[in-house]
Amino acid sequence: MKKILITGSNGLLGQKIIYNLLDRGNFEIIATAKGENRLKEKNGYEFVSLDITNCVAVASVFEAHKPDVVINTAAMTNVDQCESEKEACWELNVNAVKYLAQATEKHNSHLVHLSTDFVFDGENGPYSEGDEPNPLHYYAESKLASERVLQDYDIKWSIVRTIIIYGIVDDMSRSNLVLWAKNSIENKQTINVVNDQYRSPTLAEDLAEGCILIAEKEEEGVFHLSGPETHCILDLVYMVADYYDLDKSYIKPITSASLNQAAKRPPKTGFVIDKSRKILGYNPVSFMEGIKILENQIKEKSK
Repeated sequence: MKKILITGSNGLLGQKIIYNLLDRGNFEIIATAKGENRLKEKNGYEFVSLDITNCVAVASVFEAHKPDVVINTAAMTNVDQCESEKEACWELNVNAVKYLAQATEKHNSHLVHLSTDFVFDGENGPYSEGDEPNPLHYYAESKLASERVLQDYDIKWSIVRTIIIYGIVDDMSRSNLVLWAKNSIENKQTINVVNDQYRSPTLAEDLAEGCILIAEKEEEGVFHLSGPETHCILDLVYMVADYYDLDKSYIKPITSASLNQAAKRPPKTGFVIDKSRKILGYNPVSFMEGIKILENQIKEKSK
């Protein structure tokens, strides 16, 4: 049985990957994250506390476990925070990837690394894997740099670019586009929503499945894994309101420029996922189907 090591196992994607792997039963699983294990399920895998910005700790964990596959989900992803904390951003998003790549090279592992649609400038979306990146802000620069790190080493590598991941974690501690819109409108709060940005939101379970398919099939190269449809973010929030039959008058359309954010967002990304469908058998759900899946999960947790 192959060994698979997951970084960032406490995060949304990390949790979904662990649970998917447990259901499959075809990998020996090493879950790693900074701090304590926050997954509700504690059995069926080994948890190791790991700060991937510590090169000695990374080397030690690889030496102890010798993973066949590594899926790196850990990153600093708050785009505006990356602008103000550039050193911390680079340390986690780039230097840590170097440490993982070095250990991967030594142990002949396969490194699957998560990246983002933000490596593109949003002028010509949706994007295919071969399109030319042009990052608009520091977070995007760091993620593009991390992609290039993988290609600097003599390793088996896969880059997974994705877009707006939504889903729920075990302790329901994290919000997402669906929960934010639903809860705000239910509480009669007016929400400002951009009407000039277009994305392909990705259900966390779909993304986890795509990452594991790459690991199972040992596919290398760049893969775009997102939801199947590209929508205006305003329309996504309207769809949430429609699903729950909520009052859409609480939704206030605004332009991106009016937000005055530290980091400029690409206007239109979205992905062409034909390659992932064909090679991996990747088959993501629509956004409306994703909302229904989330709602069923929330009901299960409230029992």
